[in-house]
Amino acid sequence: MADFMPTHPGELLLTEFLEPLGITRYALAKATGLPLPRINAIVHGKRAITADTGLRLARAFGLSDMYWINMQARYDADVARVALGDALSRIEQVA
Repeated sequence: MADFMPTHPGELLLTEFLEPLGITRYALAKATGLPLPRINAIVHGKRAITADTGLRLARAFGLSDMYWINMQARYDADVARVALGDALSRIEQVA
């Protein structure tokens, strides 16, 4: 599992939505009412997608309300799993 690198939702935003659909970051910022620096930070993996941002992105792309929120939660869990490494396997189940 040491070779596993979680994919930040911002990378998916860029490669699976913005680029294929020909949407600029500026156009997305304008459509969602989000600041352009926030969109840029998300795309560069420097900022997480908050619930507010996730809901706005979901509406802009016609996705379920939880799409981006779930993507961020999954990314956070994957990062934590990698960081915990073997410590996670040493935890005993209590119930």
